[in-house]
Amino acid sequence: MKSNYLFLLFSMSVMLFSCHTARKAQPSPAPVQTKAPAFVTWDKKMIDLGMVKKGEKRSMNFEFTNTSGTDIQIDIVDACDCTKVDFPRGVIAPGEKRKLDVVFNSAEKDAAETIGINVVFKQTDAAGNPRIEVVEYKFDLQK
Repeated sequence: MKSNYLFLLFSMSVMLFSCHTARKAQPSPAPVQTKAPAFVTWDKKMIDLGMVKKGEKRSMNFEFTNTSGTDIQIDIVDACDCTKVDFPRGVIAPGEKRKLDVVFNSAEKDAAETIGINVVFKQTDAAGNPRIEVVEYKFDLQK
C-alpha cells in the first residue's frame, strides 16, 4: 500500500514536472511602437553660410510644415543678438507651410561659430513641457 502511494505520488510529480517543462514559453509579441507625427517638419535644420566677411550681413530662411495634426502658433523666437528673425504670427493650420526669415550680421563676430535659433510654440507636449524646435546656421569668419 505504501509503495502504491509512493508510486502515485511519484507519477503525479512526474506529470506535473513534465507539463511545466514540456510547454515552451511563448515569446511575447513585440510591442507595437506608434511614433507620434513630428510636431513640425523642417526643410532644413542647419544652414552652412560658408565664408563670411566680418561686417557682412547674410539673409536665409528656414521653411517648416505643421505636421502636428492640429493648429499651432509660435510664441517666441530666441537667438543671438547678431541674428534677427521674422517669424509667422497667428495660427498655422495642419499641413500649412511657413518660414522663418533670418538676417545674420557678422559685425560683432571674431571667430567661426554655430548659432542656434530657438522656436518656442504656444502648444505643449503631453507632459506639459513647452515645445521647442531648434534650427541652426554656421559660418567661417574672414577678417
